[in-house]
Amino acid sequence: MADLQLRTVTRRQGNNAALLAGEVQPRTCDLVFEDVPVLVHAFRHMVRELAYDVCEMALTTYLTAREHGVPLTALPVFLVRGLHHDKILKNVTAGVERPKDLEGRRVGVNRGYTVTTGVWARAILAEEHDVDLTRVTWVLSGDEHVATYEPPANVVAAAPGADLAALLAAGELPAAAGITVEHPDVVPLIPDPEAAAYVALRDRGLYPINHLVVVRDDVLAAHPEVAVDLFEAFAASKQRYVDTLRAGELDATDDTDRMHQRVMEITGRDPLPYGIEPNRDVLERLIRAAVDQGILRRPVAVDDVFAPTTRDLTA
Repeated sequence: MADLQLRTVTRRQGNNAALLAGEVQPRTCDLVFEDVPVLVHAFRHMVRELAYDVCEMALTTYLTAREHGVPLTALPVFLVRGLHHDKILKNVTAGVERPKDLEGRRVGVNRGYTVTTGVWARAILAEEHDVDLTRVTWVLSGDEHVATYEPPANVVAAAPGADLAALLAAGELPAAAGITVEHPDVVPLIPDPEAAAYVALRDRGLYPINHLVVVRDDVLAAHPEVAVDLFEAFAASKQRYVDTLRAGELDATDDTDRMHQRVMEITGRDPLPYGIEPNRDVLERLIRAAVDQGILRRPVAVDDVFAPTTRDLTA
């Protein structure tokens, strides 16, 4: 057992399986995994209380926290990616035929305005469908993880006790982002969103990052070797998972496995690249979107938001 033990929260997903099982371990520390059933609660505890030493975190939550002075630093370990063309739903009775019709309307947003899924979904609306995001009133069902963040004037809270899914199903909201609704009148805003997402991947290289790994600054200051060690451990665990995908040994019922397999078929590459350089374009896109949407007050350089010793690492 190593002298240094780090309280750690991360998801139980294929790319982390070997790490969580202890089949892959860091050289300089032990990771003591804590189970947080609702992972987003860990993000909140981390940015408000520095509750863990190492924590998975949504990318825009981290960028917002960093701008507001929370002493955390990211590693370029990108645990979760997604296809977000399906993340905005509409009610077919509400008079929204195309994304541009959202202008001048109220659109629900699950939880906070800075939630990464919502940021990517809005970026798709702006970049692919010419939606003026400032002409939409975004209605939040919750507050922000970073308590000091203040959203733009066109972002408002839902009424106390409001249920976005029920409001969307009833047509009281014409559309909403980041929620799940089973109702005959509720369909994806973008037709055939999965196909549209893969077209965006092929044509624009759009493959959004959702989550990365952050470490408390005091841990990195006291143990600077930990940044590289953690990167290498997460990368070794991920490589075992990618090897199973390449061998065709995936769970055909798992949506995430199937997405990774499809991305690998389209790109011919590892569907979960770690490191700044293979992800620079998508990271810059997200930062631009965060600035455009009023989440960040000013742009930041991609390299500056990651631990210096990990900036040249790839896996």
